[in-house]
Amino acid sequence: MSDETENTAGDAAENTVENAIENNGPQIGILGQYIKDLSFENPTPAQTLQKLSQEKPAMDINVNLNAKAVGEDVYEVDLKITTTAKAGEDTAFVAELVYSGLFAAKNLPENTLQPFLMIEAPRQLFPFARRIVADVTRDGGFPPLMLEPIDFAALYQQQMQKMQEQPATTDDVVVN
Repeated sequence: MSDETENTAGDAAENTVENAIENNGPQIGILGQYIKDLSFENPTPAQTLQKLSQEKPAMDINVNLNAKAVGEDVYEVDLKITTTAKAGEDTAFVAELVYSGLFAAKNLPENTLQPFLMIEAPRQLFPFARRIVADVTRDGGFPPLMLEPIDFAALYQQQMQKMQEQPATTDDVVVN
């Protein structure tokens, strides 16, 4: 009986996929993800580590998004994370990461493509980027920097409000 159940479930899944293809339903997927650029600067480690043993560093963290078409129904989404730690006036470290993903988005309605690329795609990339930033700061001699989760929907809405006030001049969508 379990063979019949497995076949029925398998047939149902195949029919669902076939119906989505026949009906030109939306199809999305992650084709790949990769480090596009990574740098870590530790300008004065001896002095900085001594200062940090006595005081907490001031952290500045910036997140930027960029999405662009790289083929038919294929989009590259860049998640750029820049972190700067300062001990007093001295820079303790600067870590910059551009973590990218290739996403296929076929038959998506025009009004949902941009939100997908600027909200869902970076949400999929973020856990991997977060781990890389934590590892590189740890490997640089500092405690791992564990980034807080990011609300990409709120960032997207902020950017859309800015764009309504001042139209963008490029085809790329950038969220700061």
